[in-house]
Order: sequence, then structure tokens, then C-alpha cells
Amino acid sequence: MPLRLVPADEARFRELFESHFRELLGYALRRSGSPDDAADVVAETMLVAWRRFDDVPQDGTARLWLYGVARRVLANSRRGELRRHRLGERLRLRLQEATPDLTDLVDSRTAVRQAMEQLSPTDRELIMLTTWEDLDPKEAAVVLGVPARVVRARLHRARSRLKKLLGDAFEDRGHVRDDQLARPAQEER
Repeated sequence: MPLRLVPADEARFRELFESHFRELLGYALRRSGSPDDAADVVAETMLVAWRRFDDVPQDGTARLWLYGVARRVLANSRRGELRRHRLGERLRLRLQEATPDLTDLVDSRTAVRQAMEQLSPTDRELIMLTTWEDLDPKEAAVVLGVPARVVRARLHRARSRLKKLLGDAFEDRGHVRDDQLARPAQEER
């Protein structure tokens, strides 16, 4: 519901604004981070005064009433800023989780691609089929049109060549075959 002031009230509001604008702006400037923020505080405070014009004291304490409103406006602004900051932090964390740092991945991909380029086309195709396309040797044998036992032997040699080409490009020990993993204590007996 729009608030309409009668001309007498409008004149009184103008007087209130002109009488207290500088003091209120100084109050807000001393408590906010920037002139723009202070101007926003003053505008919001005067908007509250406009909407609640009947509550503005007429006994000479209007300045104090305006300071009280400005104080609450500043507190709301700080709470809003804190909420925005926290939301921004949460979004940054989620973004970091969703998009991991790819620098290491780029380095490792470059090393693998360079090593792969040095393999023979047959070795390269066999490694790509079993690693990138996730085919087992039997399935790769179908694609290559050779027996599975031939693929297994070629794959072993191709992996050895690739490992030799990669050398110590990776600090960790790289891929560990399932049969090289530590067996549970029950199987060691």
C-alpha cells in the first residue's frame, strides 16, 4: 500500500531530510566501508523514515531516531554481507571440488602421450584398446582379428615398452596390477 503524504507532512519530511542528511551521512560514513555503502545506508534510513513517518519523533529527538534506524540498517547490511561471503566461500569450495586442478593431469597426459607416440602403431592401438576403451584382451583380440593369446603376449610387451619409455615420469609407482596387491592375511597362510 503506497504511503501518501499530505503536503504538510511532505514539507515536514523535507525539513527532516535537509536537517539531518549531513549528520546521518557522517554517521554512516564512519561506520561503513565506502561512501557508496554510506549513501545506501542513508537512503534506506530515509526510506524507513518515509514509510514510518508517524513514528518519527517531533520532540527534537528525530536525529537520534534516525541514528537508531541507520544502526539497524548497517547491522542488516553487515549480516547480508556476511551471508554473501559465506555463500561465496561455499560456492568456491564446491567449484573446487567439481573442477579439480588439472595441472598435474595435463603434465601426466603429456608424458603419456609422448611415450605413446614412440610406441609402434600396433602396440599403441593395443594399449589404447585395453586402457582407454577398457576392453579385455579377449575383446581386443576380436577387434584386432588375432587370437587372444597373441594379444596377451603383445600387451605384456607393449606395457613393458611403455613403462620403459615413461621411465620415472611419475613419482609414484604407477599402476599396480590386481595380482600384485597385498593379499589378505587369510590367503597368506
